[in-house]
Amino acid sequence: MAERPLTLMAVHAHPDDEATGTGGVLARYAAEGIRTVLVTCTDGACGDGPGGVKPGEDGHDPAAVAALRRKELEASCRVLGVDHLELLEYGDSGMMGWAANDAPGSFWSTPVADGAARLAELLHHYRPDVVVTYDENGFYGHPDHIQANRITMAALELAPGLTPKVYWTTAPHSAMRRFGEAMREFGADWDEPSDSTASAASAAPEGEAPAAPELPPIGLPDDQVTTWVDTHAYGSQKFDALAAHASQGENIFFLRMGKERFTDLMGTETFVRVRDTTGADLPEKDLFAGLR
Repeated sequence: MAERPLTLMAVHAHPDDEATGTGGVLARYAAEGIRTVLVTCTDGACGDGPGGVKPGEDGHDPAAVAALRRKELEASCRVLGVDHLELLEYGDSGMMGWAANDAPGSFWSTPVADGAARLAELLHHYRPDVVVTYDENGFYGHPDHIQANRITMAALELAPGLTPKVYWTTAPHSAMRRFGEAMREFGADWDEPSDSTASAASAAPEGEAPAAPELPPIGLPDDQVTTWVDTHAYGSQKFDALAAHASQGENIFFLRMGKERFTDLMGTETFVRVRDTTGADLPEKDLFAGLR
């Protein structure tokens, strides 16, 4: 029997999230021969429709939006070299406070135990060495991102000892300052209070609607970031993966930059290591440090 390959599993909320926070590591590790698995939890139906029509506006057909976004997600996976795409297909919950939060079948309204059980099946099937998802705040407070964290951590409890390393995506405060400067340069709104408590309404990749007024801090002080992965060599793939989500292009501000500037700004992906059985030293430059 062939030896099981080293495996990375990324658990994301919506189509396009895979490219924004982990496009570089998915492309890099695929190129290095590591098996990559993407789990996308929702159908993205609260994204923009054709012509930028927003949820609730005339002409926004959630089922059609979901079908289009699935095709875009599949195209993004081809660009990034993702080996396996798993779709949980929960309903997109929209931004915090939206009526969609409580809609039947929405991810936010799904019991954590139910989502965790489904994800645990995938953990047992793929036996990933590294699992990546969001932090407890969903990075910027989106309910589907928060729920992705919840079901991932609960699923790992249902598969004890299976995955040696677990990470949450994050952004160092130094990078948040650079993001703010670039966003203002390209005409995007950006509120940057102290400690990089940024506005989720302007930073949200879904770009769906302003979030609730009370927002969690985004990112961490640089010295609390445990893992810095250089993905500059894969900046073009990451850019093209984002561009594959053309229906959401109005909200993906990074595409305005061009590949060179984008790669300079987004060429290092950063994480917090929250579980580890390898004893690899910190800070680290490789999600698979201690495993190969």
